[in-house]
Amino acid sequence: MSRSRVYQWCTWFGEGRTSLGDEPKSGRPKTSTNEENTTRVDELIRCDRRMKIREIALKLDIPKSTVHEIVHDTLGYRKVSAR
Repeated sequence: MSRSRVYQWCTWFGEGRTSLGDEPKSGRPKTSTNEENTTRVDELIRCDRRMKIREIALKLDIPKSTVHEIVHDTLGYRKVSAR
């Protein structure tokens, strides 16, 4: 741990902060990763398991990164075998 980080924490606690956790961030919240899109992605994959992430993103009009997150993180799908 660096000295500068310790000094920064001391300053924060001196100003009245009570935890080291991140403060809420401003900006627009995530809206693409929701239950409806998760269900739609799951339905598309179950209909055609060879469908690519890019194709799903184009059909549903959501970002590829969001589709990737839904497929791998939320649904837990992974590539089983190569062609």
